[in-house]
Amino acid sequence: MSERLRWDDAQGALVPAGPSGTVHAIDSWLCAEGRVRGLPLHLRRFAAACEALGGPPGPQVHAFFQAVAERLPATGTWFPRVELAVDNRELRLHLWIRPAPALGASVRLWTAEGPDRRSRPDIKGLDLDRLTALRNEALAAGADEALLLDAAGRLVEGATTSLLWWRDDILCTPPDTPRRLASVTRELLLGIAAAQGIRTARETPTPRALDGLEVWAVNALHGIRPVTRWTSAQVSAGPAIRAPRWRGHLSRLAQPAPSALSTRTPDHVQHTR
Repeated sequence: MSERLRWDDAQGALVPAGPSGTVHAIDSWLCAEGRVRGLPLHLRRFAAACEALGGPPGPQVHAFFQAVAERLPATGTWFPRVELAVDNRELRLHLWIRPAPALGASVRLWTAEGPDRRSRPDIKGLDLDRLTALRNEALAAGADEALLLDAAGRLVEGATTSLLWWRDDILCTPPDTPRRLASVTRELLLGIAAAQGIRTARETPTPRALDGLEVWAVNALHGIRPVTRWTSAQVSAGPAIRAPRWRGHLSRLAQPAPSALSTRTPDHVQHTR
């Protein structure tokens, strides 16, 4: 069962609503038994998108997010989505509380043909239709996720995930650029690495350069999913040696949703951007 609401700034409250109009920006995360991970980082990303698109001002977005946090169910597994969408010719804030899909333990990657053609990769939601179409192509090819490459054939990110991999004892990931979404889960993992003194590196490899390595596709819904198969590239998936322990690290970051925005940011997150 799902519920749709919109933010009424005059009332300072969420009120019942029908399906939103054209969606310009979204954000979403896992809410399991009333606990969430990295909610302040989701707020920061969504507020930046609203500002870039001429949406409601920052204080209104913050008030909306606090109301969202207090509205999330205390039991069950949910995948709430906040939206900046057109409503009566204005950009308004919406909430869609929906059940979470089945969570995956691993992922098979399919490489999308051609370079990344998204218009604004840094804003989650603007290219949703294209990314959904790519993921459907991946599913048709026997994979779970589409991998986006740049014009030189180097890794960018997944349609719904960010990529990290282990090269010996170094946790690697692509560098931050406007062509990549600021991933909350990636940021949390890099923060854990910083707190534990684990070396990190920024690389822009081709898929073949990841042959035999432990590669993770991460996002706010599934957390860490090790890549177990590359369906359209001559790449062998490496064994997922570290994934179980790091899932434990990530799960310990979950906080009760109502207080998640008022809780001090953990030290390990402050080490990251």
